[in-house]
Amino acid sequence: MSIPLGTPPALDLVDETFIAVPPKLIAAVFADPQAWSHYWPDLVLRVYTDRGDEGLRWTVGGALTGTMEVWLEPVLDGTVLHYFLRASPNGEPKPRDLRREFDRRARAAKQIALGLKQVLEDGREPGIPPVHDQ
Repeated sequence: MSIPLGTPPALDLVDETFIAVPPKLIAAVFADPQAWSHYWPDLVLRVYTDRGDEGLRWTVGGALTGTMEVWLEPVLDGTVLHYFLRASPNGEPKPRDLRREFDRRARAAKQIALGLKQVLEDGREPGIPPVHDQ
C-alpha cells in the first residue's frame, strides 16, 4: 500500500521508559537486525538513519507502512528509551479496528521496553545505583 504524500499516519504512537543502563547497552540490542524480527515479526524494517548509541530510524513495511524510531536519551544514571511509530495499516480498517491496532502496538512497545529493563538492569533494586561499565 502506498500512502498519499501529506496523509497523516493512522497510528501515531509514542512510548518512553527509563532503563538504568547506559545507551550503548540498549543500542547494542537494537543494532541486531534479528532482534527486529523478534520484536516486530509482522513488520519489514529498513534502517534509514543509524544514530549509533542514540538509536535507529526505520522505514516500515509489511503489516504497516510508515516510519519507526528508537531514540536513546542519556538521563541521570541511565537512558530514556523513546519509541515512535508513525504508520498506517494496509487496507482501509474501520475506526474500531484502528483503536484495537493502536492498543495492541502500544502494549507491545511497553512489553519490549519493560522486558529490556528487566534483562539489562539484571535485578537492580529500586533506589540502588546501577552496576555497569561506562
